[in-house]
Amino acid sequence: QVQLVESGGGLVQAGGSLRLSCAASGRTFSSYAMGWFRQAPGKEREFVAAISRSGGSRAFAGSVKGRFTISRDNAKNTVHLQMNSLQPEDTAVYYCAAVIQSRGDYARTDRSQYDYWGQGTQVTVSS
Repeated sequence: QVQLVESGGGLVQAGGSLRLSCAASGRTFSSYAMGWFRQAPGKEREFVAAISRSGGSRAFAGSVKGRFTISRDNAKNTVHLQMNSLQPEDTAVYYCAAVIQSRGDYARTDRSQYDYWGQGTQVTVSS
């Protein structure tokens, strides 16, 4: 199993930046594909970005492509989401997620494939 703890959320003005971090427990972090999802009030949780277990493959939602980047440090058991040019529509609770990946090395975008979730961190973008 893996436990995930997000940090780095907060309040920022439109056009600003935030960097979210997700710290994972366990010794097999490099076996997990990782993802970021978000959920705004009254909406379903949606995919934001994902990274494969090696970091060699990444995927982004169309709404954040070119503004957000995802990275991981397998030596430190962390994954980061760098968010630039934030807009009010990016306001949501952001969740880190993990799924063990025994074969292949690709980014997973399907929420239903993830087995482990963090508690979430609030991101609020003011206009």
